[in-house]
Amino acid sequence: MRNYLHAVRLFKPPFFNLINIMLLGALSTSCSSVDNNKTPNNAAITPSTTNIYGTTNDYAKEAIYFLMTDRFVDGDPSNNHENQGGEYPTFDRPLVGENGEIANVGYLGGDFQGVINNAQYIKDMGFTSVWLTPIYDNPDEAFSGGSPITYGGKFKDGGKTGYHGYWGVNFFKTDEHLTSPDLGFSEFTQRLNKDFQLDFVLDIVANHGSPSYTMPVNQKSFGKLYDENNTLVADHQNLAPKNLNEKEPLHQFFNNRPDIGELSDFNENNPEVLAYFTKAYLYWLNQGADSIRIDTIKHMPHHFWKKLTDNLRAQNPDLFIFAESFSYDATFIAEHTKPENGGVSVLDFPGQKAITGVFENPNSSYAELLSYLHLTDGLYQKPYELMTFYDNHDMPRMNANDNGFIDANNWLFTSRGIPVIYYGSEINFMTGKAEHEGNRNYLGQANIERAKKHIIHQELTQIAQIRKHNIALQKGVQLNVEFKQNTAVFYRIYQKDGVNQTALVLLNKSDNAKTITVNKLLNAGVWQDAQSKELLTITPEQKQLSVQVNAHDVKVLLLNSLINNAKLLAMLK
Repeated sequence: MRNYLHAVRLFKPPFFNLINIMLLGALSTSCSSVDNNKTPNNAAITPSTTNIYGTTNDYAKEAIYFLMTDRFVDGDPSNNHENQGGEYPTFDRPLVGENGEIANVGYLGGDFQGVINNAQYIKDMGFTSVWLTPIYDNPDEAFSGGSPITYGGKFKDGGKTGYHGYWGVNFFKTDEHLTSPDLGFSEFTQRLNKDFQLDFVLDIVANHGSPSYTMPVNQKSFGKLYDENNTLVADHQNLAPKNLNEKEPLHQFFNNRPDIGELSDFNENNPEVLAYFTKAYLYWLNQGADSIRIDTIKHMPHHFWKKLTDNLRAQNPDLFIFAESFSYDATFIAEHTKPENGGVSVLDFPGQKAITGVFENPNSSYAELLSYLHLTDGLYQKPYELMTFYDNHDMPRMNANDNGFIDANNWLFTSRGIPVIYYGSEINFMTGKAEHEGNRNYLGQANIERAKKHIIHQELTQIAQIRKHNIALQKGVQLNVEFKQNTAVFYRIYQKDGVNQTALVLLNKSDNAKTITVNKLLNAGVWQDAQSKELLTITPEQKQLSVQVNAHDVKVLLLNSLINNAKLLAMLK
């Protein structure tokens, strides 16, 4: 455990000015009791003013609600374009399974207005940012090529539409299914920020465009790329990659090798590709995007992303960028976090695997979570800035009961990293379903109203609000004390520039209340229960602390003063 000394030194980034933080808590649970055994345990010393933290990056305060715009809420039916596509219609294209279960690969109506209508709902849960799937113009027809998609099918694009936003044909234009006459993109981001204090995460794509070949007939948008003047700059012309002509200007944006399905694959070595996407994404940043998520980063070499991210940061020096590198190999995804490769954060896929492994299985142990944290080994450039999650739009939803989701959220909002929650998880929506089995089904206003009384939503709101108002859970170094099958104890500690807060986190994922005893590394002081506001005094002579934590619950105790325990400090200084 003395490696924590190494961790604090290694991950200590340049200092930033801190905003004033409200230190006295917001919410957590249950009552506590003290064992008054007076046998000396850990001697107190003069409090140390040593800087102790996991990160100073202000983005660590964020908690992100991720939604697929078309599948969230239809706030403006006038932009549904239900008759679009002619022979290849785009609206409501159901996939029906053998037992009558339904998924869908057509547009279903969700839009910016639906998000605005429910932005207060998102804010009230404790989220600070909204991440939407790509907003760019996609083809106006269903794709006629490829292999036909069926219920439960994978890696087939035949019959699909661009409802998800990842088939861009003009990266300077907002898709017509999203906007309303008085709610374009800039108005949307302004309202999110001004009315609801929510930031916007822009989902960017540079690896690929739309499906581009194998069509029995030429379709007007597929395989094409337009610029800000709506001028055609690239066209696959329904040719297989190997048949593209490198001397044809309209082909030079593309690689002559296939990558994902029939998607056009952009040429990372063409300077015009880099210039196009630099200009496009600077445009959206100037329109109100606050941070960036990169799609399919592993499908292009590091040198491209280094240049693109440098270009974006040249005009936006504090821009936070995270990326999707879909791999469970921590060593591999950590490459993206290195400065020479662009220095971006990543979605923590190894963490996702560990989290679902624990919270889908009631017989699992909290100790199984420790392997993905990499708090002290230097693998990740900034482990406290990784994006933590348990499912998303590209994988099966977590296959857990309500208690499993509650336990997962309690862990996600107290442990290291920046939490990301996929829409509908607050009601256990489409449990365990993969992409073409219902993972991306339409949520709708009725489900949101139902969510407000759902137990997962209620418990998520409590722990998310605690994190939102306590800097230790956002930026504090994590020091693990004890991880057992059904209980876990750890510290999050933040001391910098006169802002001092320690959180003692106690978790219980069992079906019964547990008395959790902490008998080492106790820090003397007046602690406060983050939810009940109950005060608890720990003396320097106190040997142990016993805390009752209810079934499937969390308790967060807060100390808003300097660390004074000699053994604890030895692990942190």
